[in-house]
Amino acid sequence: MTENLSDAVRKVLRLAVYTYRDQPRTVELLRRQLERLDEPLRVAIAGKVKAGKSTLLNALVGEAVAPTDAGECTRVVTWYRDGASPRITLYPKDGAPSPLPVVRRDGALTIDLGGTAAERVDRLVVDWPAQSLRGTTLIDTPGIASLSTDVARRTLRFLDPEDETPTEADAVLYLMRHLHVTDTEFLESFRDQGVARATAVNAVAVISRADEIGGGRVDAMLSARAIATRYRSEPALAGLCQNVVAVAGLLAHTGRTLRQAEFTALAALADAPRDELDAALLSADRFLAGDETRRALVHRFGLFGIRLATMLIRQGVRSPATLSTELVGRSGLADLQRVLHVQFAERRDLLKARSALLAMDRLLRAGGDDGRGLAAAVERILAGAHEFAELRLLGALRSGAVRLPQPLSTEAERLLGDSGAAPAVRLGLPAEAGPDDLRRTALSTLDRWRRHAENPMLSRRAADACRVLVRTCEGILSRSARPPSARRLAR
Repeated sequence: MTENLSDAVRKVLRLAVYTYRDQPRTVELLRRQLERLDEPLRVAIAGKVKAGKSTLLNALVGEAVAPTDAGECTRVVTWYRDGASPRITLYPKDGAPSPLPVVRRDGALTIDLGGTAAERVDRLVVDWPAQSLRGTTLIDTPGIASLSTDVARRTLRFLDPEDETPTEADAVLYLMRHLHVTDTEFLESFRDQGVARATAVNAVAVISRADEIGGGRVDAMLSARAIATRYRSEPALAGLCQNVVAVAGLLAHTGRTLRQAEFTALAALADAPRDELDAALLSADRFLAGDETRRALVHRFGLFGIRLATMLIRQGVRSPATLSTELVGRSGLADLQRVLHVQFAERRDLLKARSALLAMDRLLRAGGDDGRGLAAAVERILAGAHEFAELRLLGALRSGAVRLPQPLSTEAERLLGDSGAAPAVRLGLPAEAGPDDLRRTALSTLDRWRRHAENPMLSRRAADACRVLVRTCEGILSRSARPPSARRLAR
C-alpha cells in the first residue's frame, strides 16, 4: 500500500463531503469512512451456530472476553476493541448508548443486557486492554443458519447491508466445521462485485473445531491440516476466500489461559493406568461417570485436549508454562495468526482504502453522481492504483480465471504478496537480505517477467498478467533503490 493511494482516497472522500454538504446523513457516512482510515482493521468472525466463533475470538485475544454460552448477548453483534480500561457499552437501535456493568466470573467476562431484548440492540462494544486488539478490532457475529431467522439475519445485515450502505467490516474470518453449500453461499454474499473488483481479498475460511475431525484422535490436527490444504484448491471455494486454515479453537484458548490447578488435575490423570484412561476418554459420559470434578476439565479442554495434554505430560512436560506452549503450538492458532498478519494486517491500509472506495461506489450508485465527477475520480484511483491490479490478479490466479504454467503461477502469487508484502518475501529471499541482494534479485526477476510478457506461446490474458507482474517488479526495484531513511518514511 503506497502513501499515494491513501492520499488519493482521503482526497476523494473530502471532495465528496464538500459536494454533499447539504445532505447531513451522507456527510456523516463519508466522515465515518475518513475516520476508519486511521482506525485498527475491523475483522468480523462469522459462521454457523456452534462453529466456535466466540471461543476462537477468546483464543485470539488471549482472555475469556466473549461469552460462549447461548445467552442473549450471543445473539447480538459485539465489537471487541482495545481500550485503556474495561468497558461495555450497549448501542440500541433507538435511543442513546448506555454502559453495562463489567463482571467477571471464574476469569470469564459476563455480559448482561440488563433486560434489553436482543432484537432492540444494534451492537455491543467491549473496550478491553489487550495487545492483540491494538491493531485489529474483532467483531463477533450471531450464528448464520440459526433456527431463529431473525438472529441469522442480524449477521447477514451487518456483513451485507440491504440499504446499500457499506459493511462496517474490512475483512471476515468465516468458520466452518466442514464445507457445506450454505458456507459457499455466505462467502458469495460477502464478496463484493464492485469497487475493487478483487475477489477473495478480504475473506479467510477457518476449519474450526478441527480437533473433532477423525473422532478427536491425538493426530486429529494432522488430518484437519490436510483437509484445509485440499479445500484451498476446492472449486466451490475458488475466488471466495484468500486462504483456508485449520484451528482447534478450544485447545488454543485453553492453552493461552491454562491454570495451575488444571495442570495438577491433568498430571494426576496422566499418572493413572493408560488403558483405563484411554477407555474412559472414549466418550464424555464414560469420562464423567462417578466423578463430577472432571466436568470442568471437559468444559475447558474437551476430550481431545485431555488426551493430548495427558500424553504430553507422560512424555515429559513438567510445568504449566511448557504445557501451555505445547497446546497452543498444536492448536493451529499460530497458523491462523500468521495468515491474519500476511493477508490482513500487512494489507491494512489497502483494505481500509478498499472499504472507503466501496462506500463511495455504493453512495454513487444509490444517489447518483449528477455530473459531479466523483465517479470519475473513484474510477481514476482504481485504474491507477497498482495495488488493486495486484489483488485482482491474485484473485484471478487463485480462482483459475487466469492460468500460468505452474512454476510461473507459484512465483507470481509470491510476487503479488500472497506470502507477505515485504520486498524480500516477495522475491523469495531471506528476511535479512541486504540492499544489494534485493536489487540484484529484483533486476533479474524483472528481466525474466518482461521476457514472459513477450512470450508468444502465452495467451493474451496470461501475457496481461505478466505485464502486471512486470509493474510489481518495477515497484520492488524502485523501493529497494531508495536510501534506508526514505524507505522508513514511505512505510
